[in-house]
Amino acid sequence: MSTYWKKFLIAALIRAVRTFAQTAVSLVAVGSAFSEVDWLRVISVSGVASVLSLLTSLATGLPEVEKKPPAEEEENE
Repeated sequence: MSTYWKKFLIAALIRAVRTFAQTAVSLVAVGSAFSEVDWLRVISVSGVASVLSLLTSLATGLPEVEKKPPAEEEENE
C-alpha cells in the first residue's frame, strides 16, 4: 500500500469517526434520561452517516491529503 493511500485511509477514517460522534450527539435530545434514548436508532443512524462520510471521501477526495506525486502514480501503474 502506498504512502498516499495510508494517509488517505487514516484521514477518511478520522472523518468517519467524527461524523459518527457528531451524528450521535445530535440525536440525543437535551434533557433526556439515559433510559429514554433509543440507542439502537442512534447507533444505526450514526453508522449510516459514517458510511456516507467514507463514500464521500472516496468520491471527492480529502483536502488534508495531497494528491499523488507524478513519480508515485507511475510506480503504481
